[in-house]
Amino acid sequence: MAAAPVWSVDPRTGKQREQVAVEATAEEVDVAVRAARDAASALADRTVRAAFLRTAADLLEEAKDHLVEAADAETALGPVRLSGELARTCYQLRAFADMVDEGAFLGIVIDHPDASATPPVPDLRRYKIPLGVVAVYSASNFPFAFSVPGGDTASALAAGCPVVVKAHPDHPGTSELVASVLRRAAVRHGIPEGVLGLVHGFDAGVELVKHPLVAGAGFTGSIRGGRALFDAANARPVPIPFHGELGSLNPVVVTEAAAAERGEQIGTGLAGSMTLGVGQFCVKPGLVLAPEGAGGDRLVKSLTEAVSNTESGVLLDHRMRDNFVAGVRERAALPDVDAPVTPGAGGEHTVSAGFLTVPAARLAAEGAHDLLLEECFGPVTVVARYADDAEITAVLSRLPGNLTATVQLSSDEAAGESGRGVELLAELTPLAGRVLVDGWPTGVAVAPAQHHGGPYPATTSTSTSVGGTAVERWLRPVAYQNTPEALLPPELRDDNPLGLPRRYDGRLQH
Repeated sequence: MAAAPVWSVDPRTGKQREQVAVEATAEEVDVAVRAARDAASALADRTVRAAFLRTAADLLEEAKDHLVEAADAETALGPVRLSGELARTCYQLRAFADMVDEGAFLGIVIDHPDASATPPVPDLRRYKIPLGVVAVYSASNFPFAFSVPGGDTASALAAGCPVVVKAHPDHPGTSELVASVLRRAAVRHGIPEGVLGLVHGFDAGVELVKHPLVAGAGFTGSIRGGRALFDAANARPVPIPFHGELGSLNPVVVTEAAAAERGEQIGTGLAGSMTLGVGQFCVKPGLVLAPEGAGGDRLVKSLTEAVSNTESGVLLDHRMRDNFVAGVRERAALPDVDAPVTPGAGGEHTVSAGFLTVPAARLAAEGAHDLLLEECFGPVTVVARYADDAEITAVLSRLPGNLTATVQLSSDEAAGESGRGVELLAELTPLAGRVLVDGWPTGVAVAPAQHHGGPYPATTSTSTSVGGTAVERWLRPVAYQNTPEALLPPELRDDNPLGLPRRYDGRLQH
């Protein structure tokens, strides 16, 4: 039986553009994983590893025009958005290279013997080593930053782990092009091409997470798909860590004082955030708790005007478009739900932005309106109008885990004069991995302090997929006890020949 072809599809028309690959068989997945395993030793030298990451960034920038053109043809995200995403991806690769050079991520701790301690402490030396081959599952909505060259791949390579990527079917051609760039970067530094494998097809993705040589996995996508892979990772004879980003509602609370002070500004900002990228961001604000009364009315009026002036857009594929149209239709049909701007089909291949309103009391108790507490991928948000603070608490208590949670405060509340800001932060912190004040969650900065994760179902682990600490997912600690100096890895020797940051007998050394 011939392998199924993998086609590049134009989301603007729904038509096939070209065949770019074939779906990988179980045997081909095995070949890719074994090639990755065999390339691992070439990543052992941190200097080589860092140079590889920087060269990958350089070559991606050199190929920018070609890559952006290819990605736009497959995603309809537009050259401006894609150019910015590619720049972010290259910055991320270089940031991980800097981190590899510094070496603090190795977490080196050296404790010399202490017979006076209770119990006595032997000679102990601890650091972190790479897990092994990492499987990466590409996201649909970020063909660069969360796909073949994205954060999962970059952090895994930085940790010293080779990678096999399962390409997303929405941008297979772009995936092939980017993989070839990364492989060229590897070869320039004596690293085998197999350090970055690429496979296509649903079955290949399942085979990948089950492969006995795969030691960890990173995923960005739907709750249904991510949970299935998470379960498969845990059902293996030897379970592996599965770091999945699955979905998020990203609630926003607008206080009554904030709405009174700047309702129009908040409405305009909300419109920009929820329609950014045609609403295809994992941190899109999908639920907004806004007050009843004049301030909330001004917010809704401003939101209505801004969203009404938003042009229809193309989603990443027609399946997503069909799900969006059906999803907003089902939500809008619920009792007491209004649509000041009706979201839905904007044309044969496009969708129009809109939003729904509902009394917050409808969301405070279990029932049919629970659908409004589920993510709807696309340019739509739900504005729940609350009567008092008790309704805010009641709705928040019913929310699952999220990537972000946002609070819009008045100037007095932000200054801590009323205590309300502190109260709301305390309510929102258990719900999300990133809590924002007077901002919007779209736009995830690549920075050492960033955390892009959250309680389930936002993610399946407590780690982050953005920022320097993302590398920790692909490392495991090991301690050596009473080991002669001559047998120790150079990272753990007393004379510190590599000049690495470490904690030495309880004191930080740089």
